[in-house]
Amino acid sequence: MMLNVVRSHFVKHLTCNIPATKFIRRLTHRRSLIPSLPSPQKLAGAAKLCSFSPAPATSIPLSADTCLLESSYLSVNIRCRRDQLDSLSEALICFGASSISVDEQEKDEEDDDEVSFCCIFADSEEDVENCVSIAADSIGLKEIPKFEIIKGYHSDWIKQSQESFSPVEVTKGLWIVPKWITPPVPEAMNILLNPGLAFGTGEHPTTKLCLLFLQQFIKGGERFMDYGTGSGILAIAALKFGAAFSVGLDIDPEAITVANLNASTNKIASEKLKLQLVASSTTTCSISEKFDIVIANILLNPLLDLADDIVSYAKPGGVIALSGIIKEQVPGIVTRYSTFLEQITVSEIDDWALVKGIRTTKN
Repeated sequence: MMLNVVRSHFVKHLTCNIPATKFIRRLTHRRSLIPSLPSPQKLAGAAKLCSFSPAPATSIPLSADTCLLESSYLSVNIRCRRDQLDSLSEALICFGASSISVDEQEKDEEDDDEVSFCCIFADSEEDVENCVSIAADSIGLKEIPKFEIIKGYHSDWIKQSQESFSPVEVTKGLWIVPKWITPPVPEAMNILLNPGLAFGTGEHPTTKLCLLFLQQFIKGGERFMDYGTGSGILAIAALKFGAAFSVGLDIDPEAITVANLNASTNKIASEKLKLQLVASSTTTCSISEKFDIVIANILLNPLLDLADDIVSYAKPGGVIALSGIIKEQVPGIVTRYSTFLEQITVSEIDDWALVKGIRTTKN
């Protein structure tokens, strides 16, 4: 059943590791925890499937990375009207797509009202067809969009992403460096990274906003949660900035594998970093600890739908940062979180934004 593939990643929509993508616009994103359905009434019970609870104790061996390299994925090129792009992409994310990217340069010479975008799936062609059909129905489309399926292999995907991943200086003295490259400034704070099949290379504005936020607010000894850890970049960075302990949650086992490998590459002690795989079944989470700093760098709708859950992980007086949104979406986020946060401020890079605030003692 297609609905069984709603094992949604609640990772970041950062730089996209998709071959043949030239210029990625703001829509580049990946499956996010509990994405809200555009028309949930059309799919009875589907919204419940998009919730989560901790998976049974899961240990993913580092050798799993080798298996991932040998596995295949499906690249699906879809055409739709421009005004359907955002809603259709989020529906696809909810119902099985691993990531979505849009090439700004690709425009239909005959019909500028249409746009092409690329989805990545780890499922069978039958599942892809079901996903596209269900996603289209969930937003009220009368016809299924045209699409083309191309099979690829993760080893090729990773090779091409590595070729395009260069050292990034986030700010003076802070670098994100591919682990296969010698750091340009050895004495700087270098976070060594191999994004593998997970997202998060430090190149996207949302990652930079989050890293700059951590650099400002971590003074030493804090306990930090990354609500959707992806490659583990933020959880690792928090520790390098001086946090005492980091927790990274993710629904994608590939992300947990990659984050563990990146933690090892950066010589992060296991007692300082907990990476937990969670599953989509109920809304109960076993993590009862409260954190000094919580970051959720995901998608707009999950940020809105999961506000209570995200805020619940922060101590009263703790700092919460919300990103993965564009500037036009800030008012909706501020309105949704205004009952939970005080001293709300907004940081921006290009068209992207980060909203931060202090959890009130009242909620």
